[in-house]
Amino acid sequence: MNIHEIRSEYLRFFKEKGHAILPSSSLVPNNDPTTLFTGSGMQPMISFLLGEKHPQGNRLADSQKCFRSQDIDEVGDNRHTTFFEMLGNWSLGDYFKQEQIPWMFDFLMGIGLDPKKLYITCFIGDAQFNIPKDVEAGELWKKQFARVGIEAVDAEIGSEQAGYERGMKLGERIFYYDGKKNWWNRGKTGPTTTIVGDPCGPDSEMFYDFGTPHDPKWGKECHPNCDCGRFMEIGNNVFMAYLKKSEDTFVPLNAPNIDHGSGLERIAAAVNNNPDVFALDVFQPFFAQVKNNFGWDYEHATEDQKHTLRIIADHVRATVFLIGDGVLPSNKDQGYFVRRLMRRAIFRAWQFSDGASHLYQSVETFTTAYKETYPDLALKTKEIQNVFEQEEAKFRRTVEKGYRELRSIAEKTKTFTGKNAFDLYQSYGFPLELTIEELQRSFGITVDVEQFQTEFKKHQDLSRAGSEQKFAGGLADHSEATTRLHTATHLLHQTLRMVLGTHVEQKGSNITPERLRFDFSHSEKMTEEQLHEVERMINEIISKNLPVHYEILTLDEAKKRGAIGLFEDKYAQLDGQIKVYFIGEEVLGNYFSKEVCGGPHVERTGMLGSFKIMKEESAASGIRRIKAVLE
Repeated sequence: MNIHEIRSEYLRFFKEKGHAILPSSSLVPNNDPTTLFTGSGMQPMISFLLGEKHPQGNRLADSQKCFRSQDIDEVGDNRHTTFFEMLGNWSLGDYFKQEQIPWMFDFLMGIGLDPKKLYITCFIGDAQFNIPKDVEAGELWKKQFARVGIEAVDAEIGSEQAGYERGMKLGERIFYYDGKKNWWNRGKTGPTTTIVGDPCGPDSEMFYDFGTPHDPKWGKECHPNCDCGRFMEIGNNVFMAYLKKSEDTFVPLNAPNIDHGSGLERIAAAVNNNPDVFALDVFQPFFAQVKNNFGWDYEHATEDQKHTLRIIADHVRATVFLIGDGVLPSNKDQGYFVRRLMRRAIFRAWQFSDGASHLYQSVETFTTAYKETYPDLALKTKEIQNVFEQEEAKFRRTVEKGYRELRSIAEKTKTFTGKNAFDLYQSYGFPLELTIEELQRSFGITVDVEQFQTEFKKHQDLSRAGSEQKFAGGLADHSEATTRLHTATHLLHQTLRMVLGTHVEQKGSNITPERLRFDFSHSEKMTEEQLHEVERMINEIISKNLPVHYEILTLDEAKKRGAIGLFEDKYAQLDGQIKVYFIGEEVLGNYFSKEVCGGPHVERTGMLGSFKIMKEESAASGIRRIKAVLE
């Protein structure tokens, strides 16, 4: 079965069990400042697992898009990916172990998993907190195996026996581990680290045995939680049965919850009895295209070549989904990771293809592969390609110059200082992580990262000193000319949203008495027709001599009234409230422009004069820049 068939079967299976099927949430969490990305299937469900009522009821299931930035450096083997989908089902105080375990076994058997290769782990208990061994879960699993003629035996080894010197015995299929492996709570693992007042509980993980030889570097003997590659975790059933009442007391929950998550790609690998997730159907169009274009044959590649091709394939797929969810490459927050993924893939492809990578062409292989499940992604194919192409063209120039310099220094000196790395970054934009990676891989050289950071801080201090005259809101001063241009940026912002679409958001501005510079999110060069229309609309608003006024609102009030702008900018905050400038007459509660801003502004648009766009250009990947004047 391919991953689309498995996903469909999972959702159908749980729909028949009375579950509401939820759409996937965005990869960018909504109203969650604690994390940059949705990294697990249960992340959007935390508030409901903690007691909030879900509008769709007590039985829920979905296939959730996930991205884990912490796995970037792990990609290259046959099982790690940064982007993946998590199949999930939840019971919010409804069913429990007695239903979940048989259902999971039925589902796995229904999609063709070999039960002889399925292994289970359960919680061994914790005497310190008087939490018993989860014998109930183990016995339920044994009953499921017995249905298909397999006698499942408890293994009398657990994670408290370091090294697993004893090894696995014939027939052992149920393994008990401590809280480091088989206990769920928010944050870290284990009863000791559970937050007082939080629900928590034991879990039961499912592993598939690919039968590959054990690698002794991971321990003398193999077992399901061994990292040698023989076993792959394909899913986890969390039995949220307890409430931590105090630092040393756990009490049973009145209405325990089920939280199940299975990696879609990993289940598909198990069903196909191939531990290489990159052999799955969704990657094949990508590998076919790069083979056709550049002669990179994944199937017959060496292990080193496969390592490189997996990095490229994973990073392109992850980038496609992240940009599809609105994350554009930049130097901070989520955009930093998009740029890092793209540059890592471009760098590897540049090495592989002798400088002719053109990875942007492969975007469509993934949007097409997922078009039935994520049709909105397919509609954004051209937009994602454009962002990728711009970043690729720019970074390839960086790579060529920076890579030559890196190799020249390393070959001559056999060392590479933190200052060398910073000079490479400052002169060529060559990222530190790629410098570290390439030097280690090609020369076995390490970089003094601390020295790099010291040089970087010096550079920041110098840059800050050179820009002290700039006003926090982007204004050089509060002169009449600057104030007029400042008001014009509000007209420009709103007009761009009307002409190009509501995806347009301000990404920065700089205003002097002579001109305004306005950066905004948009992935394509504006046409002459679009520029003329923006100019025409702004001058029409100016000619109407509309009033400009502000109101002091709370953050919630500003958002409810549809104000746009940089809500987090400190200059827009007044004693915990927001200053919102309105342009135009109120018509049915609406204005031409409503924008968060600290000011200053003119009193009427007629005071602006004539608006003229002087230049439209790229400012960064997915960011355009307009320079304009008032005459």
